[in-house]
Amino acid sequence: MADMSLLILPGDGIGPEVMTEVRKVIDWFGTKRNLTFDVSEGLVGGASYDAHGTPLTDETMAKAQQVDAVLLGAVGGPQYDELDFSVKPERGLLRLRKEMDLYANLRPAQCFDALADFSSLKRDVVSGLDLMIVRELTSGIYFGEPRGIQDDNAGGRVGINTQRYTTAEIRRVARSAFELARKRDNRVCSMEKANVMESGILWREEVQWVHDNEYNDVELSHMYADAGAMQIVRWPKQFDVIVTDNLFGDLLSDAAAMLTGSLGMLPSASLGNPMENGRPKALYEPVHGSAPDIAGQGKANPIACILSFAMALRYSFDRGEEAAMLERAVEQALANGARTGDLMADGEAKPLSTAQMGDAILTLLNEA
Repeated sequence: MADMSLLILPGDGIGPEVMTEVRKVIDWFGTKRNLTFDVSEGLVGGASYDAHGTPLTDETMAKAQQVDAVLLGAVGGPQYDELDFSVKPERGLLRLRKEMDLYANLRPAQCFDALADFSSLKRDVVSGLDLMIVRELTSGIYFGEPRGIQDDNAGGRVGINTQRYTTAEIRRVARSAFELARKRDNRVCSMEKANVMESGILWREEVQWVHDNEYNDVELSHMYADAGAMQIVRWPKQFDVIVTDNLFGDLLSDAAAMLTGSLGMLPSASLGNPMENGRPKALYEPVHGSAPDIAGQGKANPIACILSFAMALRYSFDRGEEAAMLERAVEQALANGARTGDLMADGEAKPLSTAQMGDAILTLLNEA
């Protein structure tokens, strides 16, 4: 029996299509590298709502708590827009993140050389880019109380969301960033709005405390998040690891995503505390979303989902060699000219289908 367990949640839109290619890669590692996984599959998002009337069942939630890692495709679609907020597909994903306590969201922005000209920025700005954003994921303004919409007693309404952070919440995500930096270029930039927000003042002070008391070997700098957004598009290669809160991390990571030229290239990891076996609670997912406009047409780029599995190999299973092997196969496939539609300009040759891109990567794995 495999001692590594995975729960696969394909979800909605292009999720099932890209996850099919990941399953091929998982099977390849089992056959060729004797790296076998106990794989189970479940429903999430709209697919779960259609079958069970809820975006995530208690049974699937329980299974997610038991396995070593969850691989998720995508959730959502326009057919669910009129549902009550409490049962929208995205609530399934938020429940996974919250109940698994996945407080550290890792969003790499890496520009493969073969795609440097595809970015909207100049080649010299993005070529060789290897940036990691660590976003706090389970607190802040998306979860703070009080929240809601209420009458303002003057004939109108007021919308309320509360930005709230504790010392413990800030320190644990800061530690995640410093640990990552030690394995990279040993630099962390912390971003907040300490000039106008008390929560930003606390954030800056607590990140500095963690640095001074536990990680003073790592270079630490601080930057206001709005200035950080400007610098990410001005000269992103100045950064190694960026750590920031839930709201700013949401915005900054999407800005960084476009440096690579396509959302179809970007994986992510959401990590929590270690389980009894030492592996962290973990969920891996591509950044691109459900892309309902191309769902079911074989046009989706599977690379972000495949690279999400590479992150699982590295961060959940400590199989850095295999993760690097898979990443090299992706890079070589792109260098060889393999392209799905999102990686092509108008008038170029016919793009590869989702399955053909997956097969191109498998071919290179076989040659490794």
